[in-house]
Amino acid sequence: MHAVLVILIVSLMVFLLMRLLPGDPILMYVTSGNLQSISKEQIEQLRHELGMDRPLFVQYFDWLWHAVQGDLGKSILYRYDVLQEIGKRLPVTLYLGLLSFIIGCMIGPFLGVVSAVRRGKWVDSLVTMLANFGITAPPFWLGAVLIYVFGLYLGLLPVYGYTSPLHDLWKNLQQSVMPIFVLATFPIASAARQTRSSVIEVMRQDYIRTAWAKGLSERVIIIRHVLKNALMPVVTLQGMLLRNIIGGSVVVETVFAIPGMGKLVVDGMLSQDYTVVQGVILVVGVTVVISNLVVDVLYGWLDPRIQYE
Repeated sequence: MHAVLVILIVSLMVFLLMRLLPGDPILMYVTSGNLQSISKEQIEQLRHELGMDRPLFVQYFDWLWHAVQGDLGKSILYRYDVLQEIGKRLPVTLYLGLLSFIIGCMIGPFLGVVSAVRRGKWVDSLVTMLANFGITAPPFWLGAVLIYVFGLYLGLLPVYGYTSPLHDLWKNLQQSVMPIFVLATFPIASAARQTRSSVIEVMRQDYIRTAWAKGLSERVIIIRHVLKNALMPVVTLQGMLLRNIIGGSVVVETVFAIPGMGKLVVDGMLSQDYTVVQGVILVVGVTVVISNLVVDVLYGWLDPRIQYE
């Protein structure tokens, strides 16, 4: 019930905010054709055909009713079906986002455990420094630096575009290295810091001291006793990072000119294409809600004491 309420609030906010922006998408649509040859009556007729002359609450509930039925409308400016366009772009965003998420889930906690176990050593200092850099580095700045160094200066990687791995795997890998690195930097850094803090806190517990006193090896203590108890806050963070990766695709796809969901919503906002922006935000909102539900399920698996009614 709460998930549905969140989605409704998000849809209402984006619906109203888009209409508070200055400008008129109808005039932009007409200007892309020939404004001089179209009369005011024809403009009003076009506005009526698109349903933009009705009260806002009528427009909102009409759009919401069709969205529930799987119809997100058509683009005002280009007249393509929004749901079909999202279907074309979503695999690109999921491909880059999920790869960077998986990399973050693997490398981040590993670095955090190594840093905690070797606390005070040079490895700990190096991981901490890199984690602080990864958290503070803006994605657009990091992307621009990578483009200059590896694309323009060294000429090793293409600086823009996307090719499906089913069409050309090698070219896809070349084009995906920098975007995935930018998307994975923050998840790796934040997961490393969170894991380090959690592992250090767990290793101070009495049952860990008892395990050491029994003569158990370091590997057994870390894997069997420390990790499972230290992963709770890390799992929470990963659930938050999953939606950050989807949101971060807006910046990355714009910087690297990748035709994904992020680029679609940016183009829609710049052209005030209401239906496009509303459709993309609705899909992102549903994705965020699902990610939260997955995190809640993982809670119960990691800690049997947690029960859901």
